[in-house]
Amino acid sequence: MTADASDAVEIRNALLRLRRATGLPVAFGGLMEAGRQMRISELSGTATHALRSLVVTSGNGLGGKTVVLARPCVVTDYSVSRQISHEYDAPVAVEGLRSVLAVPVVVRHAVRGVLYGALRTTLPLGGRMLDEAVEAARDVERALVLREEARTLAAEAGAGAGREQVREAHAALRALAPKIADPGLRAELLDACALLTAGSAPSERVRLAPREVDVLACVAAGATNAVAAERLGVTPETVKGYLRSAMRKLRARTRGEAVVAARRAGWLP
Repeated sequence: MTADASDAVEIRNALLRLRRATGLPVAFGGLMEAGRQMRISELSGTATHALRSLVVTSGNGLGGKTVVLARPCVVTDYSVSRQISHEYDAPVAVEGLRSVLAVPVVVRHAVRGVLYGALRTTLPLGGRMLDEAVEAARDVERALVLREEARTLAAEAGAGAGREQVREAHAALRALAPKIADPGLRAELLDACALLTAGSAPSERVRLAPREVDVLACVAAGATNAVAAERLGVTPETVKGYLRSAMRKLRARTRGEAVVAARRAGWLP
């Protein structure tokens, strides 16, 4: 799968987190392209552009080894290490890197990219530093999974899915949105939700809070309060509170009436 601009942002944010958490002065990384290659697209703390757009082939160098093994790899002195091959010694030497760690980004059992952290001295990299690098990679993995799920749901709905499937997709997208830290991606998801309501603008006469719409979307898809609470990451009592508030605004006496009124007002598909 080809990386897009949003994916690059996730890599960039993960590299910043890696440097802050570990104190490593240099971090870089990128996502897999078609075939067995990974392109280094993001740099943080580098002194040169020697690593920018470097294409790393699976199996070659430290990153290529990480791709093959799908686990973190570390070398204490890159240029003389016997644990890796040395196709990329020249750009690594230009940047002056010695100790380097590489952590894979793994989504659904497939390596999707690599994050690197490095020192310009020969010191062991492990323990807390490696743990923090792994957590930074997990951030990228979670963001990629959420984005792919959102795209799949939107594509299924746009491909002529039945009305109930559209409603289920709408509810799933609404439940995903609050879990995404990236405000741009969150807005993108909510825009997709708006498309599923046939593009109709919600009624100005009825103003529902985002969480009230989230709860109603779950109810419209057939979820109980308990299921809605699990999807939205809140308690059943919180769901009941949002539902009561929405029913009052919509002048509905039952859950079913609230869903119908929300659809008429343009809040639900």
